[in-house]
Amino acid sequence: VQLQASGGGYVQAGGSLRLSCAASGFSFKDFGLAWFRQPPGKDREFVAGVSWSGQSTKYADAVKGRFTISRDNRYNSVYLQMTSLHPEDTAVYYCAADESTYGSGIGGYEYWGRGTLVTVSS
Repeated sequence: VQLQASGGGYVQAGGSLRLSCAASGFSFKDFGLAWFRQPPGKDREFVAGVSWSGQSTKYADAVKGRFTISRDNRYNSVYLQMTSLHPEDTAVYYCAADESTYGSGIGGYEYWGRGTLVTVSS
């Protein structure tokens, strides 16, 4: 099983980034997917989740209206489009997958990727 996140980088406040996560080794379409993040010195937190079909999504209050999660089951990939970035969005971003959830419970996810660093300057 592999979840490979990419697309992180350095951006100024107000800018945009698109994260991608490519999956392999499991039945992608049968798994809920999510993005979490871990800011420097803080705990990992839920960002967004998408259902198996892609028709339902969930977001943390801090990112609602700025971030959009999507998935493409043809390419075994999940995406996070981030706009209007704030310095407090600086974090390592992780993608996660589980058969039973796409919600905010961090303990509910079976598979995790390594993460990609997003740095937002003020």
